[in-house]
Amino acid sequence: MITKKYSILLWLFTLIFTLGIAVYQRATGPTYPKKVEAKLGNETYKFKLLTTFSGELDAPVSLKVPTGITGEVKYRHYRSQEDWQPLAMKYNGESLKAFLPNQPPAGKLEYIVTLQYEGKNYTLNEDPVVIRYKGTVPLIILIPHVILMFSAMLFSTRTGIEALGKGHRTFKYATITLITLGIGGMILGPLVQLYAFGDLWTGWPFGGDWTDNKTLFAFIFWVIAFFVLRKNKNNRVWPIIAFVALLAIYLIPHSMGGSELDYETGKVTTGLKE
Repeated sequence: MITKKYSILLWLFTLIFTLGIAVYQRATGPTYPKKVEAKLGNETYKFKLLTTFSGELDAPVSLKVPTGITGEVKYRHYRSQEDWQPLAMKYNGESLKAFLPNQPPAGKLEYIVTLQYEGKNYTLNEDPVVIRYKGTVPLIILIPHVILMFSAMLFSTRTGIEALGKGHRTFKYATITLITLGIGGMILGPLVQLYAFGDLWTGWPFGGDWTDNKTLFAFIFWVIAFFVLRKNKNNRVWPIIAFVALLAIYLIPHSMGGSELDYETGKVTTGLKE
């Protein structure tokens, strides 16, 4: 039996654990800014290069450097053999800036940034950075989606702990997990996908989008756990299995195998490509 005092400690652990998983998932995903650095003279400068951009404007490449440093950005469509297109970076009194041309939703560019200082060239990224463009998702959809997906992981973890500790709230927490995952992942998730990339559902059986498929996978496990617990509230196996399933998909970096525009066909594809 889990006492009230012990329950508070478990909630604290659950919150810290869930925050850690959320940070890990975001930081390891392909949408996290690429960190680069360059040593110019006696100074080392650190920068972040965008890997995702939403809206209808051009995507900025901005580097905060002092005067006397110039720069250039070369870009082309991702997965193409096109010639690199040069963009001279302009100094605005504080930063060097260039703007990558806007692309249709799910369109991607790859780019390389080079700085010039005292007659020498310094390439910030030998491997091109890939940036994916997307449409603007209304905050009224995006914010509840993020909150509910975080809540689903939070209550999933707490349900698993409650089941391991043979607590009497397992069914209650499992019910909340199913509701938050259902609304956040199966209702609001597709709406985010629709606004961002123009498709409501790109998972099985229509496509190979990892985000849609892993959400569906976890949701099925939690539906099973819910009905098993509804019949037998003392069951410990299925809530633990469902927790492990959701944890496993959260350990997959966010936005892996997501939507990508094929410039040759004009169609949006999903899943990991060669």
